[in-house]
Amino acid sequence: MAEQQLGVLKALDVAKTQLYHFTAIVIAGMGFFTDAYDLFCVSLVTKLLGRLYYFNPLSEKPGSLPPHVAAAVNGVALCGTLAGQLFFGWLGDKLGRKKVYGITLIMMIVCSVASGLSFGNQAKGVMTTLCFFRFWLGFGIGGDYPLSATIMSEYANKKTRGAFIAAVFAMQGVGILAGGFVALAVSTIFDKNFPAPTYAVNRALSTPPQADYIWRIIVMFGALPAALTYYWRMKMPETARYTALVAKNIKQATQDMSKVLQVELEMEERAEDIVQDPRLNYGLFSKEFAKRHGLPLLGCTSTWFLLDIAFYSQNLFQKDIFSAIGWIPKAATMNGIHEVFMIARAQTLIALCSTVPGYWFTVAFIDIMGRFAIQLMGFFMMTVFMFAIAFPYDHWIKPDNRIGFVVMYSLTFFFANFGPNATTFIVPAEIFPARLRSTCHGISAATGKAGAIVGAFGFLYAAQPQDKTKTDAGYPPGIGVKNSLIMLGVINFVGMLFTFLVPEPKGKSLEELSGETEVEK
Repeated sequence: MAEQQLGVLKALDVAKTQLYHFTAIVIAGMGFFTDAYDLFCVSLVTKLLGRLYYFNPLSEKPGSLPPHVAAAVNGVALCGTLAGQLFFGWLGDKLGRKKVYGITLIMMIVCSVASGLSFGNQAKGVMTTLCFFRFWLGFGIGGDYPLSATIMSEYANKKTRGAFIAAVFAMQGVGILAGGFVALAVSTIFDKNFPAPTYAVNRALSTPPQADYIWRIIVMFGALPAALTYYWRMKMPETARYTALVAKNIKQATQDMSKVLQVELEMEERAEDIVQDPRLNYGLFSKEFAKRHGLPLLGCTSTWFLLDIAFYSQNLFQKDIFSAIGWIPKAATMNGIHEVFMIARAQTLIALCSTVPGYWFTVAFIDIMGRFAIQLMGFFMMTVFMFAIAFPYDHWIKPDNRIGFVVMYSLTFFFANFGPNATTFIVPAEIFPARLRSTCHGISAATGKAGAIVGAFGFLYAAQPQDKTKTDAGYPPGIGVKNSLIMLGVINFVGMLFTFLVPEPKGKSLEELSGETEVEK
């Protein structure tokens, strides 16, 4: 076997870290910023939507979204994302990364704004249009996953590739934080200008009509950062690996990268032979693909699926956990605007203390420890902390032990992000051949989103108390929070076992990993 790699790709692999690497991180990362902002900001305003559109003056408790509506508002974006990941992942390999990248960004901007402009003021009209646009917003966001990861991995050098892709992913943490800060700022301004009594004092006046603007402003703000990066996205050249290995235009790739790297690159004599080799043109459903990449693809999809069940179900019953431990007061003791403030404060604190540091720990250590070690450690620690919360659950919900509970809960999140949440995103962008890279990343990500849907919907129902009298309005009794947490612990443990199917890409070139340099003489 002769190891041959195109000179232009070798130049990218050994390039020193330069400004263009950081530009690429910001441009690719902004999509992720919007993605996280949009997916998570809705959890900050669901309670407000319930108060505004499902107000019942006879009820002791403020209005809340009926189960099917709550599930739709939270779930349509995830379903859209799943479809977008598969579609745009495939398209990114067919048309090129750059072309498709612009389409997804425009979709995200338009749908972000549109989801805040819902029609009418009746519950049905507002919720229907919100869900419709959130589905298409998700569709655009879905395209961002395979494309951002692929573009970053194809631009990066060999030594720090993991850290670069992780940095793009870490923008998700920044997006979650931004969602919290925007909600805090908006709710504070409205609270100052439109003071309202608590629900217990006056049911009708506890949610002033102006509060309707709060959720719209929060939801629409996500479009701003994405719009700002559109111009830069369009200026980026197509990645050299796509141009050379998929479009087979080595001359163009060499010219593009000469500009980017600001060095003169020569075109090799035998370059064409490397690219034209028929043995490297097997398709996704071929025996050759199954033999070379079958198990790694199973590893990527299964671990992402299992991780997202745990990750998304946690995020969704975050509000309930805060209420259970008393971080957020009882709904009747607050007005609508204040409630947004309290939920945003709690979520921002958790993000600041656990979610965001986890992402940056991955950036710092991934090229030292390797992907495999971080993923294995993350799943193991998540299993441990889940069980540590679940088994003595009755101990944790006593008022004296609340702080300990929040610490354990935060640590689970920390090890999700300094662990499988980051690595499951990074590895599929590195180990597959260039012409199938974006597709395979899309498939892995979509399987992950399927897990998120299981986590989000399954656990909405599962976490309900077993006692019929204590369930939320409209929900059947579930298995309770404690048993749900035990189940999540088991899921994390299985994720740890499936990690053994995933290869370690640290320190190798993309062509070496995907077998695209193996051409016999």
